[in-house]
Amino acid sequence: MTPQELQAARDRIVPDVIAGGLSVLFCGINPGLMSAATGHHFARPGNRFWPVLHRSGFTPRQLRPSEQDELLAYGLGITNVVARASARADELSDEEFREGGRQLALKVERLRPRWLAVAGITAYRTAFDDPKARVGPQDRVIGDTRVWALPNPSGLNAHWTLETMAEEFARLREAAQGDQG
Repeated sequence: MTPQELQAARDRIVPDVIAGGLSVLFCGINPGLMSAATGHHFARPGNRFWPVLHRSGFTPRQLRPSEQDELLAYGLGITNVVARASARADELSDEEFREGGRQLALKVERLRPRWLAVAGITAYRTAFDDPKARVGPQDRVIGDTRVWALPNPSGLNAHWTLETMAEEFARLREAAQGDQG
C-alpha cells in the first residue's frame, strides 16, 4: 500500500454486520488494515475467524470475508470493540478499549443478542476492566445478553491452534443452541 492508501484504510470504518435479536454477536478487537481496505471483517488471509467459524459448526461451509452479510441468516453478526483500523491491536490505547467497551455495551443493550462473543481475551479484559477474565463464559451480563470471551483468531496468536480455537467456538455454539431449546 502507498502511504496515501494506508492512511485512507486507517480512516475507513468497517460497517457492522448486525441485527436485533441475534443468537451470537461476535466482536473483533478492531479492524486490521486489510479489513479497512476491503470493508470486510477478518479479511486478512492469515486470520482464522472464518475457518474456525465453520469448523465449530456455526456455518455449514466456510464463508469468505466478502460473504459476511450471510451471517445474519444464521443468527450471527460481527462488530468490533474499537472501530479504528490499525496494523496491529497493540497500536490501540487502553482508553480506546475502555471507550469501545462502553459503546459496545450500549450497542448490545439496543440489539439484545443472546450472546456477545469477544474474540480476544486481552481486549475483553481491558474494555470491560476485568483483568482476571479467562477464555470462556463470563459472569458479566449486559442487559439479558451473556458474554463469552474467545481467543483472538489472528494468525499472530500462536497459543491457539485452528483445532483448539474451533473447540472453544463450538462450546459457545452449543451454549447458544442450548438457549434456544
